[in-house]
Amino acid sequence: MEYVLSMGTNIGDRKQNIEKAIESINSIPYTDVIKCSKIYETEPVGYARQDDFYNVVLLVSSEFEPHEMLGLCLGIEAGFGRKRGIKNGPRILDIDVIFAENEKIDTKNLEIPHPRYNERRFVLEPMLDIFPSGVAFGTDFNQYISKIDGQGVRAVCEIDDSLIAF
Repeated sequence: MEYVLSMGTNIGDRKQNIEKAIESINSIPYTDVIKCSKIYETEPVGYARQDDFYNVVLLVSSEFEPHEMLGLCLGIEAGFGRKRGIKNGPRILDIDVIFAENEKIDTKNLEIPHPRYNERRFVLEPMLDIFPSGVAFGTDFNQYISKIDGQGVRAVCEIDDSLIAF
């Protein structure tokens, strides 16, 4: 199954956090990051009194089912020392499952597509690096970008190709 994951960080060495998180995903059996957006520096959304984030979007191939993938992402966050405090507040690592191919899931613990992805420029703009047509798994996400006010997003750098499985 292919997944679109969104990853963000605004504590510590943000670039290193992203790179190490990608390595962590690639270390999971039967799971590979096959495409990665550029790294984007983005303004915080929801809680403004914090540093800017680095965000990427990943296309991941995995044999794990969506609830298992969520558990793996939460485990990686915990391994980085993520503490949940202020809603939308500072975090060392945040990984969200945005899409799981064409799956539609609405359970207590997981909603796919992610319920707020279409309100977040820091998800949508990087997705264009992976899906230049603006369509992912049959969903036209490009239509939402122009409807978002603010939320500054600027490309910072590319991810090292050695972190991507080809």
